[in-house]
Amino acid sequence: MINRMMMAILIAASLLLPLTAEAAERATADEAMALVKKAVALTKSAGRDKALAAFNDPNGDFQPKDLFIFVQDLKGLMVQHAKNPGLNGKDLSTLKDIDGKLFVAEMMTVSTEKGSGWVEYKWVNPQTKKIDPKMSYVEKVDDWFIGAGIFK
Repeated sequence: MINRMMMAILIAASLLLPLTAEAAERATADEAMALVKKAVALTKSAGRDKALAAFNDPNGDFQPKDLFIFVQDLKGLMVQHAKNPGLNGKDLSTLKDIDGKLFVAEMMTVSTEKGSGWVEYKWVNPQTKKIDPKMSYVEKVDDWFIGAGIFK
């Protein structure tokens, strides 16, 4: 009886381990904001080309946990997307989430009017393959905004 109970506990614990490991890999809002600020600082100090190369490096400092940097111009053109380079060069200014929210347009507005801030929207979570609430922190640097997002 004790062996069965112990086996059940071990099985249950082993099933939970991937969940705790996955949760540990999820970034926080503070980490996303700090990453964007670091990306803005690098862009200003090293220049755009070196910054973009650093953002794209999967083993570098700009893709920790489940975070990555994206860069768009203030008209909505994707300059650089570290995880989906097929978006580079595309005008995303009219991109909507599942609820019809023009979230890229809001990122443009937040960047130009406030300089930085958070935008909430819904997007496909690559881990769950479901549409989940997401929020991205964006910050203006020259004629770009740089961002990183987390799933809530």
